[in-house]
Amino acid sequence: MEIRTIGIDLGKSVFHLVGLDERGSIVAKKHFSRGQLLTYTANLPSCLIGMEACCGAHFLGALLVRQGHRVRLIPAQFVKPFVKSNKNDYLDAEAIAEAVQRPTMRFVPIKSTEQLDLQALHRVRDRLISRRTGVINQLRALLLERGIIFRKGRRYLRRQMPLILEDAEQNLSCRMRRLLEQLWQEWKSLEEQIQLLSDEIEKIAGQDEACQRLLAVPGVGSLVATALVASVGNGAAFRRGREFAAWLGLVPRQFSTGGKTKLLGISKRGNPYLRRLFIHGARSVAMHMNREEHALGAWMDQIESRAHHNVFVVALANKLARIAWAVLAKEKIYHPLPGIQISSV
Repeated sequence: MEIRTIGIDLGKSVFHLVGLDERGSIVAKKHFSRGQLLTYTANLPSCLIGMEACCGAHFLGALLVRQGHRVRLIPAQFVKPFVKSNKNDYLDAEAIAEAVQRPTMRFVPIKSTEQLDLQALHRVRDRLISRRTGVINQLRALLLERGIIFRKGRRYLRRQMPLILEDAEQNLSCRMRRLLEQLWQEWKSLEEQIQLLSDEIEKIAGQDEACQRLLAVPGVGSLVATALVASVGNGAAFRRGREFAAWLGLVPRQFSTGGKTKLLGISKRGNPYLRRLFIHGARSVAMHMNREEHALGAWMDQIESRAHHNVFVVALANKLARIAWAVLAKEKIYHPLPGIQISSV
């Protein structure tokens, strides 16, 4: 029988494949290395191939598309309901083949090389920032054990570090001074690496047309704009801004039954890094925007008057995310009109 649909369970070096015919019956069950898999699919007629959207899926998906196949990437949580009984690699591949045929299934667009490169920049920068935070926290803890306390703020501690290391009257042994000097040098090295990556991201944002349009949206800077383009491309995977905000996890979780609607805290699904950036951008807008001169001002005052501040910030992040999606997907420039009442979320 001719193979019409293929499910591939991805691995680091071993790939399990299950092929279905037009009636959905299993007609192929194989496992390959990467090279063997590409050779096998190259000799098949064009068919629908499903894979989980995980590490390496975008690269392999692009290769399979060049061979003439229709490739669909599925979020792993949407494949799980199709797994029968126990879990093994062949059952996973079969579940993927079943899921990819569903007409209502949600898919992940295959990222381009430029998107993957930009995503890598953000991931490395985020890791360096986490490492810098760890170094700073360790410095504060070591100094606290010697009775040296500083107020909150990374910049303030950075200004004081040279003075601490040079002050002979501080209760620090020679061994501790050497250790603090090593941590201080590591901190400065991390700062330089983070700045280099930030400069590169700024440069990309200045050259990309989609990023330039996004920069006009309140709360969206170079980091948010480039992270958004790297994650969703042109936004075509979503039909409307509401779907994009739901994917980001900026909408309430719902637990409704018996016709009774119950809304909980935000779902926190989707891309946690991008969601965090939008919330930080919303906090900045809430603090610094001149509400009397901006279209969002009246809406922000209305929400803030009846909601907790954190709820207000998340609602604002939701609003900004939906505006950003519209600017990205519809290829339009954001032009806020002053003094116009904006409808509630």
